[in-house]
Amino acid sequence: MNPTDRTERIETVVIGAGQAGLSTGYHLARHGRPFVVLDGNARVGDNWRCHWDSLRLYSPAKVASLPGMRFPAPPMSFPTKDEMADFLETYAETFDLPVRHGERVARLGRENGGYVVETGTRAYLCDHVVVASGSFGRTPYVPGFAAGLDPRIAQLHSSSYKNPDDLRPGAVLVVGASHSGGDIAYESGKAGHPTVLSGTIHGEIPFDIEGRPAHAVFPVLWFLAQHVLNLRTPIGRRMRPEVRAHGGPLIRVKKADLTGAGVELVPERTVGVRDGMPMLDGGRVLDVANVVWCTGFRQDFSWIDLPVTGEDGWPLEERGVVPSSPGLYFVGLAFQYAFASMLIGGAGRDAEHVVSHLVRHRAETGARHRTRAHA
Repeated sequence: MNPTDRTERIETVVIGAGQAGLSTGYHLARHGRPFVVLDGNARVGDNWRCHWDSLRLYSPAKVASLPGMRFPAPPMSFPTKDEMADFLETYAETFDLPVRHGERVARLGRENGGYVVETGTRAYLCDHVVVASGSFGRTPYVPGFAAGLDPRIAQLHSSSYKNPDDLRPGAVLVVGASHSGGDIAYESGKAGHPTVLSGTIHGEIPFDIEGRPAHAVFPVLWFLAQHVLNLRTPIGRRMRPEVRAHGGPLIRVKKADLTGAGVELVPERTVGVRDGMPMLDGGRVLDVANVVWCTGFRQDFSWIDLPVTGEDGWPLEERGVVPSSPGLYFVGLAFQYAFASMLIGGAGRDAEHVVSHLVRHRAETGARHRTRAHA
């Protein structure tokens, strides 16, 4: 990274061009601050396009807007993952946000009182960095014992699963009973695969999210997600570690839907391998042809060469502001400030708070420098 043509000076670097990173860019642009948004994908929205084919948002279009732009769909419709991707791409183009594609960040560190952000091709020297790399991390998590499964078993993480055509003929084990696991297990069962869903189900939304009653219920839920379930309330503070440690409830697909599709629900976790087959907690061995790991993503901030994470692996931040590293911020973390933080429509509020702090920090730092210069 020594050649000068591979080093660039910029005031702020935003890492990630998802809804959180683009919302941050929108607010930086409104304040007239120079910045770039770095993203490892080829197009804005590719972080959504890579999901399974049938995925649709779990919240309606009316609460899927970003700062300055409403989602272009009927308010109580549930956009597909490709419609969400296209919306993000249009958003970046509409506000002329300076997104640089194919720039996956390999290292973030300190240099000369500021920060250095290194990609595979370039180094960016900057005063501020906003990390917006995803709610639950960017590294798919699969337990280590998966390597011991019989090689004839097809293994897919939910991030690489597309549709039932990816599955081999025969039985399917879906590991992880959050909403993604429920959706994929339901799809597998409906496609005719004997399917087992392994893991604790952490409740379910007690109504059809696409039914008429949802039109009255969703505004209430959205208010709670923003203004009640946040770090200012006791219930919000209790909920945050639960949300971060466990998968969410079943949302679109319910227990009754799963059993109706022939899916066997087993509360036991998948904990190991016996004779090449997956084994449940309690010793039951499952003879399957496929395993789909709906086990989430691992928070991996090892590329940040700074002591900014706690024992649980999550950043030590206060509403996205890192006290130990002035000028470093996070946006888009799960329950960063409220339950709404990890929903599309919650990204804008968190981004606005972070950018307001960044602009104040910039002004205060400049004032101190000018005072010292005239002393």
